[in-house]
Amino acid sequence: MTSEAQPHHRSTPTLAQVVDAADSLWPFRLQEDWDASGLVTGRPDQPVQRILFAVDPVAPVIADALQRHVDLLITHHPLLLRGATSVAAHGFKGRVIHDLIENRCALLACHTNADSARRGVSDALIAATGVNPDDAAPLFADGTDPNAGLGRVGTLSRSVSLRELAHRLATNLPGTAQGLRIAGDPDQMITTVAVCGGAGDSLFEEVRAARADVYITADLRHHPASEAREHALGPGGHGAPALIDAAHAASEALWLPWGAQDLQRTLAARGFDVEVSVSDVRTDPWDFRVASPDSDSTPNHTSGETS
Repeated sequence: MTSEAQPHHRSTPTLAQVVDAADSLWPFRLQEDWDASGLVTGRPDQPVQRILFAVDPVAPVIADALQRHVDLLITHHPLLLRGATSVAAHGFKGRVIHDLIENRCALLACHTNADSARRGVSDALIAATGVNPDDAAPLFADGTDPNAGLGRVGTLSRSVSLRELAHRLATNLPGTAQGLRIAGDPDQMITTVAVCGGAGDSLFEEVRAARADVYITADLRHHPASEAREHALGPGGHGAPALIDAAHAASEALWLPWGAQDLQRTLAARGFDVEVSVSDVRTDPWDFRVASPDSDSTPNHTSGETS
């Protein structure tokens, strides 16, 4: 027997062990009551050597996973969020389920639990604005963990104009046909930033209570956005919060490399050797945009912009 150090043996985890590691990072108890985060396909005892992260469990992502021969696909959005009475392969959801099972690729959804957890979706989004996520607080805190919860609010180290912040965010987010839609005076100075990855128009009261200068989210509908601006510009208002509306998938995609890195580190700390990567398949459903010829020249009085 020699005195040379023996190499440390690293083993392959089972699916159940990977799910347990995911739960330690993004606790499934944090998911909203209506959500369907958790394991969708896969045997708990099957080995997992390769893991792929993506936003959506759509057919091109499944094809990417199978081409890479991954054992586990982790998506942000659940495949079966609504009730299903059949997973027959003649439907698009049934087809991807059959493709996954037949190729022994498990599927795990980390949705609103990854929204609320620290170093989750909203932390990654607020980091893209220049706010240190370690110093950001939830907009709507979890009942048992005040450090977790939906959305984030934090302060920039240096105030910037709404225009500068929007350009910064556009540079950091994945490109989409929508780009960013902004409501507010482009020269308005921004110090306090609130964000919510994904659809966040249910948190306007929390955003106002936090006295945020801008609210960044996705899927803003006409009436909630219009009423938010009326509130900001009406009696007692001071023009805040301005609004930045991003594409839904883009607002969540920044979390994927964070999630992949954190999961790989957690598994390595437990003695497991896995390969974790992020899919580069674009899952935003929109293909192109046609802007109105006068979209940049018509004053928008509802946003406080007059020239």
